[in-house]
Amino acid sequence: MGFKVKDHYFKKAKNNNYLARSIYKLEEIDQKYNIINSGDNIVDFGYYPGSWIQYTSQKVGKLGTVTGLDIKEVNNKLQSIENVLLYSLDIFEVDNLDSIGAKDKFDVVLSDMAPNTTGIRSVDQDRSLNLVEKVFLILPIFLKNGGNIVIKVFDSHQLQVFLKEQRKEFVNFHFLKPKSTRSVSKEFFVIGKKYKNNT
Repeated sequence: MGFKVKDHYFKKAKNNNYLARSIYKLEEIDQKYNIINSGDNIVDFGYYPGSWIQYTSQKVGKLGTVTGLDIKEVNNKLQSIENVLLYSLDIFEVDNLDSIGAKDKFDVVLSDMAPNTTGIRSVDQDRSLNLVEKVFLILPIFLKNGGNIVIKVFDSHQLQVFLKEQRKEFVNFHFLKPKSTRSVSKEFFVIGKKYKNNT
């Protein structure tokens, strides 16, 4: 095994009272690409357990909001954060923003979602690609013109072909494998800035 489960970032997250080590992935992405700003309204797909919620709620401040959506039960540890709204639902069944209390489209869409894996590489790659395709398909519902995205993906040739097509939907389009990502992982993150959807 190429890593220890209780590695440096796991311990660092625990010591800082963060719910998961993945917070450091978003922190690095945000510091490098300036994705999240004070006053932003953010939606986090598949937020559970909620370390990204912890980070974004502090970053957007009192003038911003963070909406977390996940099929799992609402994480009560996050309920006391004033600028956070959490919903237990399937994001792909949301066809209008009224159902999640949003008056307008979001400044930022975050997705740290991953499919259930089988250990069979080709199957897992196909599942990941399907999930990423569905996320991009619903972006026009959630993301405002000029908005930003951060989406977790698992590398494959088919994914690279798909992402090449999505690049034109943003002014800037980047890929990053954060330092806190385990070396054995095939995951990386897509960062899109200034969405060009005009609908």
